Amino acid sequence: MTIVTAELLTVPEVMARLKLGRSKVYDLIRTHRLLSIKVDGARRIPADAVRDFILGQIDEAA
Repeated sequence: MTIVTAELLTVPEVMARLKLGRSKVYDLIRTHRLLSIKVDGARRIPADAVRDFILGQIDEAA
């Protein structure tokens, strides 16, 4: 069994980190560009997924 310890962020926390609006964050989730999970109906985004998204954007820009 693998134990994962990941910081889970709320949508407003991701909005602040990425400097994006709520609709854009949900669009990234809907299009599977940003990984998210649901915990009892609450949407959470692993901090690693935000980091991976940022690194992917940097790679695309290079």
